[in-house]
Amino acid sequence: MDDLTQDSILGIIENIVFSNFDNGYTVARFKEDKTQDITTIVGHLPSVQPGETLQCIGSWITHPKFGKQFHVKNYSQKIPVEVDAIQKYLESGLIKGIGPIYAEKIVNYFGKQTLEIIDLSPERLIEVPGIGKKRISQIMESWVEQKSIREVMIFLKSHSIKPSVAQKIFKTYGKESVKKVKENPYRLAKEIFGIGFKLADQVAMQLDFQKNSPLRIQAGLEYVLHELMQEGHTCYIQEGFIEKAKIILEIEENEVFKQLKVLIENERIFKSRLTLHGQDHIVYWLKSLYELEKGIAKELNRLNNFDCSLRSVHMEKAIEWVQEKLRMKLAKEQIDAVSQGLCNKIQVITGGPGTGKSTITNAILKILEKLTKKILLAAPTGRAAKRLTQITFKKAFTIHALLEYDFKAKGFKRNQDNPLNCDLLIIDEASMIDTGLMFYLLRAVPDHARVIFIGDVDQLPSVGPGNVLKDLILSEKIHVSKLNKIFRQAAGSKIILNAHLINKGYFPKISDDPNSDFLFQTFKTPEEIQAQIIDLVKNVIPKKNGFHSIDEIQVLSPMKKGMIGTENLNQLLQENLNPSSHPFYVGNRTFHLHDKVMQIKNNYDKNVYNGDVGKITHIDPVNQEIVVTFEEHSATYTYAEMDEITLAYAVSVHKYQGSECPCIVMPIHTSHFKLLYRNLLYTAVTRGKKLVYLLGNKQAIALCIKNEEVLKRYTGLKTAIENLVQMELKESQQTMLPGFN
Repeated sequence: MDDLTQDSILGIIENIVFSNFDNGYTVARFKEDKTQDITTIVGHLPSVQPGETLQCIGSWITHPKFGKQFHVKNYSQKIPVEVDAIQKYLESGLIKGIGPIYAEKIVNYFGKQTLEIIDLSPERLIEVPGIGKKRISQIMESWVEQKSIREVMIFLKSHSIKPSVAQKIFKTYGKESVKKVKENPYRLAKEIFGIGFKLADQVAMQLDFQKNSPLRIQAGLEYVLHELMQEGHTCYIQEGFIEKAKIILEIEENEVFKQLKVLIENERIFKSRLTLHGQDHIVYWLKSLYELEKGIAKELNRLNNFDCSLRSVHMEKAIEWVQEKLRMKLAKEQIDAVSQGLCNKIQVITGGPGTGKSTITNAILKILEKLTKKILLAAPTGRAAKRLTQITFKKAFTIHALLEYDFKAKGFKRNQDNPLNCDLLIIDEASMIDTGLMFYLLRAVPDHARVIFIGDVDQLPSVGPGNVLKDLILSEKIHVSKLNKIFRQAAGSKIILNAHLINKGYFPKISDDPNSDFLFQTFKTPEEIQAQIIDLVKNVIPKKNGFHSIDEIQVLSPMKKGMIGTENLNQLLQENLNPSSHPFYVGNRTFHLHDKVMQIKNNYDKNVYNGDVGKITHIDPVNQEIVVTFEEHSATYTYAEMDEITLAYAVSVHKYQGSECPCIVMPIHTSHFKLLYRNLLYTAVTRGKKLVYLLGNKQAIALCIKNEEVLKRYTGLKTAIENLVQMELKESQQTMLPGFN
């Protein structure tokens, strides 16, 4: 490209050729005012719309492929005044409630006065045939919002905030957006999804905040702990925490400790000394996570200190009776697990696939159903709850549904003041429960109830912060039944046998039998693996095994980036499995009707949660909304909320934990070496119900199996449980001393 001259052109945007939602880079067709020539303009033009009049300042360039273009360096926007331009402006979808049909009707009726009418006398829209009060209300609300957003955008644009988050800022702060950003730009990082500390810091620097500002350093320290929380930690060791803070804040260590002391004094951050992974450390928590871990320990203690309302049973007779009912003989470790589940107030049952967790669950249920009808079953995800229902023939709920989220109060209806109505609570897939959800669940369990957690502790831990199931087990304060034996009915499955081999550190048995349920194909390069994944999912597996490409085959990948990472695979699988002549653009992302998508953050208002998988079932460009249908309900998303959704033809192993699919296809290559851990491969393999395909090289599998040192999570729950029990033990010993009775 070559610069020719500095110039200025005035005209109307005819249509948008390309727009990157994240950075505002736009390619548009532009009708010049004087010549009526159609010119291609390029540059950072966030949120401009067809029909808008722009005064563009920049230079003419010659693109080697696309020819002569005008590169916009600066521009000012003007409200369109010509009838055709006004109609294009309204047709753009910018104003909810107005699409091409209503745009034409309104412009035909009001002509050049259209925008003035909408702005100053919107009630007059009722004069237009076919427009009712409900639509007028929608148009008015959207018009006011767009005006406010535009004002916010002008301010934010000058402070390097991407256009993609302008609507979110406005949605959070409304008309006070500019005021709040000026007062404390660092609040953006804490309060708005999609804005991190670095962007907030960039804005703050332009607003003349200093690097050593206490507000900046304190926000940065909380941000570092928050980012570590996103990695699964509930607390973090001092040496790592301080080092990360120094790098991000670019300040001296003494400044870090100075403001850290203030945060600790104000109880925004907590500090303690713990033994973690065999070493003594000073660790730090955000206030919320510190209180959640302490809260879990207290709730467990409360439940253990109250008697169970269920009467005791004659164990031998109960076991004999349930074996007759189930028409099977239980193994010794299964009998032990059932017995412990019938007498302990809190019980953990853990084991890998095929070890009889479902049988034990049904046995406990059969026996205790004779004592009470107040039994509740739950699991962390919709799919896990559905599977629990199929196993037990008794309705199971998601934990969120069980706790009944209150949208107005922004919290769960079920709590210590309004506990669950149950004598027995069974929770499946307990390894998926993070710190926050465990606290809110335990808080809602009545004093007299028995709680049984069932899960596989060797799988990846929860997506959210914590390693709750493992910490419960390691505390040794709760009874645990560990299942190791693979039962005959599962022994014929190569998936189950290989999962256990992987978990024990052995290389899986790879068969040459094409009809095996566990298959491995060797490929040297990521390019070969990528091509084979597309062919397998689109052609081979549907024809040979009868699985539906989108609904019954799930591609899992260890990584997000790269040729065989989830992002690239999603784009290719979308093009091959669900092509569309009418794509829906959100920035540089493309969605199609019927796309398979995943929610990537908890959204209590929509009743959808991190990891939920659904399909796009409706796209409404007029009202700027899409509808996604999940397992049991649908949710509506505005364009601004679409960063909560991602394509799900390929997903990370971590995001798919707790879910199962008839067929799993997974690339495993040495290019993923940083993320090759034993429990990652074990978790991936155990997601497949009928068929598992691994594609890659044996060296990568060996790296996985050898790497038993899973990604460490720093948590304080185990210590919190131990400390609370020890404290109560001391208190009880003191009351037994002479003079204290």
